[in-house]
Amino acid sequence: MSKRFLAVAAVAAAALVGMSTAASVPASAAPAQQLKLRNGLTLYIPIQWVVHGGGTDWVRVVTGKCAHPEDGYGGSECDSFWILGPKAIKVGNEAFSPYTGEKPYYPATDVQMCPFNHKWGEVIGPKGTRGLRQVGPGHKAAYREWKSTCVSYSNGAVKARFTQREWYLPKSKILVVDQWNTPGLPDTLKYADWM
Repeated sequence: MSKRFLAVAAVAAAALVGMSTAASVPASAAPAQQLKLRNGLTLYIPIQWVVHGGGTDWVRVVTGKCAHPEDGYGGSECDSFWILGPKAIKVGNEAFSPYTGEKPYYPATDVQMCPFNHKWGEVIGPKGTRGLRQVGPGHKAAYREWKSTCVSYSNGAVKARFTQREWYLPKSKILVVDQWNTPGLPDTLKYADWM
């Protein structure tokens, strides 16, 4: 077993216990699985995470409780993140225009359900942190955070707040979207491999 795989396995274990670093987690406690994606990208994810969607354009990685993992993007109450390819990116801006990273990923024309509660609506924005983030050796993603809220459909009152995190690799045509602040996801991407 390679040192890189063991290091990535430790990161996977840290994700399971909600730690920000894997330094104190023994590699032997970190069963990991490979998730092979488009353009040779391989992520090492905790064995407990479940991958849905066999295609390269709409892959949902369920990391916790999820009543309906088969629901498409915008489905609510599913602790998960998305890995999206060219077809999803092509319709990823409001009104189904192409995603560019200048606006949040929001493939809809109406109010989407809040990720945490289907009885509330989702309002994404304004722009927060932005910059470049490592995704495996030799690849940097355009990283964006969007400060967002869940609001009452009846009166617009704010019910919850969340941050939508996005890692965009335009040349590889890969976009990762996370609305659940998934523990360990930044390190999972940082320690990815490219074949």
